[in-house]
Amino acid sequence: MTGVVSVFESKFLTLQTTRSWDFLGIDKGKPINSGTNSQSHLDDLLIKANFGQDVIIGLVDSGIWPESPSFHDGSLPPIPTRWKGTCEVGDQFHASQCNRKLIGARYYTKGYEQQFGPINATALGDYLSTRDVEGHGSHTSSTAAGNFVTNASTYGFGDGIARGGAPFAKIAMYKTCWRLLPNPETNSTCTEADLLAAMDDAINDGVNIFSISLGVSGPQPRFVEDGLAIGAFHAIAQGIPVISAAGNDGPTPATLSSVAPWMLAVAASTIDRSFPSPVILGNGTILKGQSLSPYKLADKFFPLIFGGDAAIDNNTDSSACVANTLDPKKVQGKIVLCMRGSSSRADKAQEVLKAGGIACILGNLPTEGADIVLDVYVLAGAAINADDTIIAQEYISLNGNAQAKIVPATTLVQTKPAPVIAGFSSRGPNSLNPEILKPDITAPGVNILAAWTGGNSPTGLPSDHRRVAFNIISGTSMASPHVAGVAALLKNIYPTWSPAAIKSAIMTTASVVNNLNQSITTTLGNKANPFDFGSGHINPIAAADPGLVYETSPKDYALFLCGAGYSNSEIQLITGLNFTCGKKVPSISNLNYPSVSINMNQNKPWTVTRKVTNVASKASTYNVTVQAPDGILVEIVPTTLYFAAQGESKSFTLKFNFTVSKPTKSGYLFGFYNWFDGIHVVQSPIVVSTI
Repeated sequence: MTGVVSVFESKFLTLQTTRSWDFLGIDKGKPINSGTNSQSHLDDLLIKANFGQDVIIGLVDSGIWPESPSFHDGSLPPIPTRWKGTCEVGDQFHASQCNRKLIGARYYTKGYEQQFGPINATALGDYLSTRDVEGHGSHTSSTAAGNFVTNASTYGFGDGIARGGAPFAKIAMYKTCWRLLPNPETNSTCTEADLLAAMDDAINDGVNIFSISLGVSGPQPRFVEDGLAIGAFHAIAQGIPVISAAGNDGPTPATLSSVAPWMLAVAASTIDRSFPSPVILGNGTILKGQSLSPYKLADKFFPLIFGGDAAIDNNTDSSACVANTLDPKKVQGKIVLCMRGSSSRADKAQEVLKAGGIACILGNLPTEGADIVLDVYVLAGAAINADDTIIAQEYISLNGNAQAKIVPATTLVQTKPAPVIAGFSSRGPNSLNPEILKPDITAPGVNILAAWTGGNSPTGLPSDHRRVAFNIISGTSMASPHVAGVAALLKNIYPTWSPAAIKSAIMTTASVVNNLNQSITTTLGNKANPFDFGSGHINPIAAADPGLVYETSPKDYALFLCGAGYSNSEIQLITGLNFTCGKKVPSISNLNYPSVSINMNQNKPWTVTRKVTNVASKASTYNVTVQAPDGILVEIVPTTLYFAAQGESKSFTLKFNFTVSKPTKSGYLFGFYNWFDGIHVVQSPIVVSTI
């Protein structure tokens, strides 16, 4: 049929603050982990960027709760005249609910209905409109661009001023994700067919930034069968950056989604805020618990039991407090230690409550280390790290009359170390094209407070009838809109910058140290590497003055696809460009990316090229320094780059050699190189595979 570009099966996609923006330094003008690039003249980034007021952020998500105070439009400027979108009327959603903050609202059902039949909104517990019952879309929208809201908290936790990264930016919501699929075999409520339709409309409507916290779990499809990658290419070809979540399948290697080089994939890390709720065992041992539970136990000891010892009919899933596994006769009136895994954290607490327990202690598995991810429990409770879980288990096993007390939680800021890479955050290498390092960046994604829906509880459990205006949740879905908010500020300051320039500015100014001025670590306590954080932790102030950027055009990405083995017809289907590969296929390692990833499985030198463009306002001279991967000699030619004016570009090469006849071990080696002019540090990670 005329107008059909390509046909491929529509796959499912999964849905992937009061302190986080302080932690990133936008309010106070100096990020917690600031580096050389933090300039005094950029101390008030929000004012320099006019609070993002001329930028329209498009979100493809589960919808939005328009009554949230985060989406009020008081004092906001008028809607830009270039806006061509609409406010689509639907179930409990009226055109009047759009305003100068929420300027567009559309919803998409055809892809979903093709799989499952007509949507019965009542049966699904959803609204046949852009109204958000899930909460995810409201949370991501307000994180990126929510207006200022004072005294925001979740049951008093995290109290402060809630706002988005670009608080005066406009929001356009495109709802493609639907609640409670009738198919229990899939986790997803979104389809690629609806996603592509939404992105197509959003591009035509006039959005300036895409924030998309969706992704394909499992093996990544080739780009010609990847709806998000195709939609993103069409967006960047129109000058619209696409910020996407890296996925929540960590810490397993090569689990990333959003691996296309024209997208910016965001990993998740912690901020410097915790919610301490110490757990005191009967022998006096104090465990470092954390909690968001609004419920408190009396200040005394209560009986303590391990879920594995409270099973119905020896059910082995009782150790994780899976639904219908705990024996009420064994649990009644006790605190129950439940292991993570096998079911959701909220479900475990619900099972303890149902069985008559008075509190739940959620224990990390050894593989989860100190990865404390919190929920607003339906009863008193706390979460503890892997080391403390072992201590608690040993205490219970050695004491027939084990007891514990849980100290009510408080909010604590300026905790150290931070950031720490979240255990759930998906890791590299890029499973599709290892020559492109992914993720690109890490940003706050653990225990983030933002707007919530009035149609769902803070836990999402059907039996939980509580409602909150703000909720604290975690995921790379929460990290992605942080970067989108920063991108919106950059777009307002530099409206002519390309998506590649914005991505480069964010990546090359990132920090690799925490607030102890030490290397960023993972929740297992290991030194993090570029497969964990990409280029590092986002530094918004430095990103506003990067000095140099790596420019990459849609044609460059098409050449990359040539080198990656795509046919001319496939490339045209992905890009929409009338493009043909030349006889000489380019190396995909030579894509002008702000990071370098190569495979040296042959014992011979390897060379890649890069080009940087001066975006500073004056002439400058940059010198290079290299922190080479172990066993690898990295030579950069030339070692000095002189720029006479803004907009001038210079090329350089990186030559790689083994320092010994064979590498000492097979695996991945990491390093960095920096261009420095006395003011700007332009840093890029290096990954060398010797597999």
